[in-house]
Amino acid sequence: CHDWNGKLHEFGSHWRNADCYDCSCSRDGISCCSSFATPVSYDEEKCVSIFNKETCTYKVVEKNDHSKECPVHGWVG
Repeated sequence: CHDWNGKLHEFGSHWRNADCYDCSCSRDGISCCSSFATPVSYDEEKCVSIFNKETCTYKVVEKNDHSKECPVHGWVG
């Protein structure tokens, strides 16, 4: 299988791409799904979600003070 960057992967192989998706290669082609959960239920007027590509996680913090985390009531992924 060739991924979106043109890299060749063997059948049966698994990897995590630079966008934090877990991928696998089979004779049917490449299949990828997100390795992270996305926050969906939080105070969007007061808070902002920030994605960290190094850890493949979201953090929800106050817009005016990123050192203060906000409660999240729902995640999808």
